[in-house]
Amino acid sequence: MSINRREFLQTLAIASAGGLSLNSDFAFAQESAEKFYELPKFGNVHLLHFTDCHAQLLPIYFREPNVNLGIGIQQGRTPHLVGEYFLKANGIPAGTRDAHAFTYLNFTEAAKTYGKVGGFAHLSTLVKQMKASRPGSLLLDGGDTWQGSGTALWTNGQDMADAALALGVDIMTAHWEMTLGEERVMEIVNKDFKGKIEFLAQNIKTSDFGDPVFPAYTIRKMNGIPVAIIGQAFPYTPIANPGYMVPNWTFGIQEENLQKTIDEAKGKGAKVVVLLSHNGMDVDLKLASRVSGLHAILGGHTHDGVPIPVQVKNPGGMTLVTNAGSNGKYLGVLDFDVKGGKPVDFKYKLMPIFSNLIPEDKSMSTLIQKIRKPYESKLQEKLAVTDSLLYRRGNFNGSFDQVILDGLMAQKNAEIAFSPGFRWGTTLLPGQTITMENLLDQTAITYPYTTVNMMTGETIKTILEDVADNLFNPDPYYQQGGDMVRVGGLHYTIDPAASMGNRISEMRLNGNLIDANKSYKVAGWAPVSEAAKNLGGEPIWDVIARHLRDIKTVKAVKLNEPVIKGVSGNPGIAPI
Repeated sequence: MSINRREFLQTLAIASAGGLSLNSDFAFAQESAEKFYELPKFGNVHLLHFTDCHAQLLPIYFREPNVNLGIGIQQGRTPHLVGEYFLKANGIPAGTRDAHAFTYLNFTEAAKTYGKVGGFAHLSTLVKQMKASRPGSLLLDGGDTWQGSGTALWTNGQDMADAALALGVDIMTAHWEMTLGEERVMEIVNKDFKGKIEFLAQNIKTSDFGDPVFPAYTIRKMNGIPVAIIGQAFPYTPIANPGYMVPNWTFGIQEENLQKTIDEAKGKGAKVVVLLSHNGMDVDLKLASRVSGLHAILGGHTHDGVPIPVQVKNPGGMTLVTNAGSNGKYLGVLDFDVKGGKPVDFKYKLMPIFSNLIPEDKSMSTLIQKIRKPYESKLQEKLAVTDSLLYRRGNFNGSFDQVILDGLMAQKNAEIAFSPGFRWGTTLLPGQTITMENLLDQTAITYPYTTVNMMTGETIKTILEDVADNLFNPDPYYQQGGDMVRVGGLHYTIDPAASMGNRISEMRLNGNLIDANKSYKVAGWAPVSEAAKNLGGEPIWDVIARHLRDIKTVKAVKLNEPVIKGVSGNPGIAPI
C-alpha cells in the first residue's frame, strides 16, 4: 500500500487539526502539517534510515539528555552538545517542535504541548509517503530493534520481526538482537526475513575458522545506479552483553576487512557506498577518517539525534556521518544526486515523528493491536503514580534509573546499588501512572537477574574505573558502549579527562570514605557472566514492581550523581 502526496497531506491536516496543542483553525493546521513534513524529492539515490527503536511500537515520550560529555578532541563537537548549545550549532529556533524533539529543554511543558513521538503506525505512514515520492528508495534499520519492550521479550522478538516486515524494511544490521541468542537470530534471518529483509554484518565471523556469518554487503540498483550497503554490527557485543549468548561468533570493528569490502563493492560497480553502522557516533567519526570510499555512514547505538551530518575528510575524499536517534522517534532521509558515476551533491533531513501530527497507517495499527492483545492486561497493570518526570538518558544517571537503584537497595537490604548505563528506556511525565509496561520499557532484557554481593572498596573502585574508561577513553575505538553505571548509596567524584585508573576519587558512603579493604553489600542486575546467570537471581522487573507497589507514589526524585571535575564550559553538560 502507498498513498499519494495529496492523500498524505489531507490526513496530516486532519491529524494536525485534532491535536490538542495545535491551532484549531483548520487552514492553519493544514499549512503547519504540510510545512513540517514537506520534503521534496532530490537527486536519484534515496535512503531512509531509522535505528535503535528498542521495540517501541506505540507512541512514547522520550527526553533527550542534558549530559552528553565530549572529552578531549570530542569536546564541543557533534554529538556532544546539549540544550541551547545544540540548538545554536544546528540552527534550530528555541521553543519550536524541533527544539523539543532534539533537546531536553522545558521537556515536561513541551511534551504536554506537542504530544508523544514515534509509534510504528505513524512511522509507517511517513515511510510510505517517502517511498512513494522517491522511487526505488531503501529503508535501512540500524539495529536494536528486537529488544526493549515487554512484548519483544515475551515473543522472543517475533513482534518486531513482523513489524519490520510490515514497515517495509529492506536491510538491517544488529546489536541487542544478539541477546536473543545465536539460534533465535538465525531463525528469524533464515525464515521470517528470507527473500525480504537482508541482514548484513561485515564484522561478524565464526570463532573457529573466521568465516562470515552474514553477508557483508548488498548492491541494489536504484534508478539505474548501483548502490552498495555494508552492514556493521555493534563491535563489542560479547563484552557489553553476555558472551555466552553468541559463543560461536566474533565481532570487532574490523577496519581492514571493511576497507576490503568497500573496495570489492566498488569493483563490482557500486557508485554509492554506504555503511549501515551500529558502532556509535564517535567510533563512526574515527572510522570515517581512516577508510576510503564510503560516501556516508548511517549510524546508531549512541541514540544521538543528529540533524546535520558531519563531513569527515579522509584519503579518499569525504564521508558523511550521522546518527538517527532512538525509539522510533525519527526517520532520516538521505538523498544523493549522482552524476558521472559519483555523488555530486546531497540533502539530508532527520524528521521527528510527532504522533498527533502524522496519522496512523491502519494496517500497521491493526498489526500492533494483534501483537499486544494477548498481553494487554499484564502490560497495563498499575504499579504506582509518579509525581516526578521519569527518564533514563544521560551520562551519569536518570530519574527512572534512580527509582531502580532505590528499589534495589530497599528490596535487597543493600548499602550500595549498581544499575547498568543503558541508553534505552522511555519517559513518564509527572502525574502519569507507572504501569508494568513502563517498567519493562526500562528492564526488558534476556538476562534480568538481580545480584547481591559483598564487594571490597577496592573492587568497587575498579568497577567504576572500568566503566568510566569505556565511556571516556580518548580513543573512540576503546569506548565499548553504554553510559556510566548508575550508583545508589555511594557518592564519588569523577575526572573524565584523567587517565585510566585515575578518574574516580572521593568515594563515600554515609559521608565516610570507602575503605579499600572493607566489604560492602552491593545489589545489582543484568550480569553478563554465565556464572551469575546460573545463580538464577530474581528478575529486576519483579523486584522493582514490588518496590513500586510498596511506595505507591514516586515523589521528587533526587539524582545521585557524581561530582564532575573539569567540565566548566563544556557544551555537553547543562544543569537542570
